[in-house]
Amino acid sequence: MTQKNINFLITTIVIIFIFFIFFISLNKKNIYTNEEIKIKNIESFKTKELFSGNIIDFTSLIDKKKKITVLNIWASWCLPCRDEHEFLMELSKIQNVTIIGLNYKDNKDNAKSFIKEFGNPFDIILIDDKGLISIDIGAYGVPETYLINNFDKKIIKKYIGPIDNVKFKKIISLIKL
Repeated sequence: MTQKNINFLITTIVIIFIFFIFFISLNKKNIYTNEEIKIKNIESFKTKELFSGNIIDFTSLIDKKKKITVLNIWASWCLPCRDEHEFLMELSKIQNVTIIGLNYKDNKDNAKSFIKEFGNPFDIILIDDKGLISIDIGAYGVPETYLINNFDKKIIKKYIGPIDNVKFKKIISLIKL
């Protein structure tokens, strides 16, 4: 066998292998939608609170006197987080809801400045400085919002991306059920 034939054979095998990988990936579903999110119990985690630095256990924040806990993952550097902030401020006016912020991979001073500038809709803000808590919860990025049933601590809805008018109305309807 000549060197030319060997090169042709290797090239053909590599092309067939690449084609095979692409063909398999065409059948793999990799679109993430709310409908595919399985209802699961929220994991307990401990982390620092933004303003006091105290270590807080997340599940201790779930108030069974209130119906829903809204967990919002946000960051000061996140432009869509700025867009959704007004909706979080409106949610904070509802009585039977606890809103917890999870500050994602952010500079603490920048996060505090963000809250000072735009207002604080959160009952408490926790820090996720390495992003590991968000990954454990199932977040893909920021912002993301989770609605948690306080009685059984199950995630009942997940919103990927910023809260807008449509999502806000859906959240309100779920809270009032």
